[in-house]
Amino acid sequence: MAVYTEVAFAEAAALLHTLDLGDLTELRGIQGGIENTNYFVTSEREGVTQEHVLTVFERLGFEQLPFYLHLMKFLAERGIPVPAPAADAQGEILHTLQGKPAAVVAKLRGRSHLAPGVAECEAVGTMLARMHLAGRDFPKTQPNLRGLPWWNETVPVVLPFLSAPQSALIRSELAYQNHVARSPAYAALPRGPIHADLFRDNVMFEGGELTGFFDFYFAGCDTFLFDIAVCLNDWCVLHDEDHDGSLDTPRSLALLSAYQAVRTLSAAERSLLPALLRAGSLRFWISRLWDLHLPREAAMLQPHDPTHFERVLRARVRDTQALSALLREDALQPA
Repeated sequence: MAVYTEVAFAEAAALLHTLDLGDLTELRGIQGGIENTNYFVTSEREGVTQEHVLTVFERLGFEQLPFYLHLMKFLAERGIPVPAPAADAQGEILHTLQGKPAAVVAKLRGRSHLAPGVAECEAVGTMLARMHLAGRDFPKTQPNLRGLPWWNETVPVVLPFLSAPQSALIRSELAYQNHVARSPAYAALPRGPIHADLFRDNVMFEGGELTGFFDFYFAGCDTFLFDIAVCLNDWCVLHDEDHDGSLDTPRSLALLSAYQAVRTLSAAERSLLPALLRAGSLRFWISRLWDLHLPREAAMLQPHDPTHFERVLRARVRDTQALSALLREDALQPA
């Protein structure tokens, strides 16, 4: 991911020794993403090579990070394949580098599947439902920091960069989402800790097996349905420059049916999935506009194109009624 903080080899080596992870042999900055500084770290301990990911947090503070790190630890202990944070001798999993919060987590095996098919979408739906169920007893709470309050704060900041049609779309959708959030149906949605950013590049596969979810640093307590919507909007659309943002029906049904086989969707969830699909696309259109037009300086920074999620949002608004077909009881049978 983007490198804002240049970490010296000796600094990283000292941290690994503190965590009893052996001697550092390689430190390599990770390209992609825009929020934090990330490095792959390779170490050797008693003749065994280990791989981890070192993250230096650029926006999140010491008061926010225990939620994310302890959620990862909690899920890992309950059999959900997520990267467990490394602890020091006192059991502390949040560390400091150059005065900034930092963490070291296990590197998952495998690679991201950027052109997923039905099988990958089924695997994601199954594991997402398992994660939601496992997280219900997590004792810590923290809101989704990129939820509706953040949208309301950020839209006025990005409006000067938009054309008149874009401005009209983002204003009307924000008003719609505020309306939805005040409804009794929205209040009835099941909630708990969610990933909130489970894109294709945050999931690993090896040999057809889903080997893990990672990058939990947008996680928060929100509706499970928002997590589902974010997944559908990334895993079940085309990503070429000519796409119109429409959902691919076979992949969408595969993800939803696999999820439903583990955790049954409530009536309120079935009713509001079209609205939450719009919410998920709005959230990432806003954040990509913000990152593009108000960037921070960083080595290896590659902001994402916001027009992708503008197209996705337009498609979700256009197809709001048609999307209800995905929610029929007979359409969501386990594959």
